[in-house]
Amino acid sequence: MFQKKKPWRSPLKAAPHRNPGQSLDEQIWDLILDGVTFWMMNIAFWVVLLILEWLRWLNQSPPRPILMTILVIPLISYAIFKILRLRGKIKTLKLARDGEKAIGQFLEDFRNKGCKIFHDIIGEGFNIDHLLISPQGIFTIETKTFSKPPRGKSVIYFDGKSLEINAKKLDRDPIIQAKAQARWIRELLQEITGKTWPVISVIVFPGWYIEANPGANKGQLWVLNPKAFPGFLKNSPTCLSSDDVRLLSSQISKYLRTPTK
Repeated sequence: MFQKKKPWRSPLKAAPHRNPGQSLDEQIWDLILDGVTFWMMNIAFWVVLLILEWLRWLNQSPPRPILMTILVIPLISYAIFKILRLRGKIKTLKLARDGEKAIGQFLEDFRNKGCKIFHDIIGEGFNIDHLLISPQGIFTIETKTFSKPPRGKSVIYFDGKSLEINAKKLDRDPIIQAKAQARWIRELLQEITGKTWPVISVIVFPGWYIEANPGANKGQLWVLNPKAFPGFLKNSPTCLSSDDVRLLSSQISKYLRTPTK
């Protein structure tokens, strides 16, 4: 009897950590492959049928090109409409992805300051853009990359409880999202370490000026331009020992590398 060969095994003992913006990259490719490609194939199919019908007419076969044209043009028009809508969604996702990557690269410099950085942590139906564990505490960092108006002010106002962008309320409140992320990380760390750890939510808006009320950024929620984050971190009191930072980063790393069932 022939002995069945054992399958080759990967030399990697654990999956690599995720990259900044990886979830958005995956969403972009889903839209391209499942959306744009599908409708492009539809257009190509109907165009081929239309060309064949007109060729039959030119060869004096009994064709029906006018009927075929009436049928095909609405279908092609609808497919083009869907593609244009998908292009808009892809453009928005690309802007958000590029913002996450830029902030991720910006945060990498903090590794030299005794900090540990994790990117694109997948939760239950959501993701955390960045997690920073430092002697000054644990920070979930949500990146919001919004297009700026062609002229005039680009100001985000923060009163400690709510946000306005150029004096207008946001359709989706990132504060609720940021607080939910911090709560999820807090509960996760309590589950895997058996201790309760304070977690600060940070929302960063690249390229925007942040106008905050006095004391608005002194609690468990910060709203900042990314350039202001190093100063805020430096001025925060030390609350974690180097052993705490190593323990927490080790436990998070182990959790992220554990395959999900």
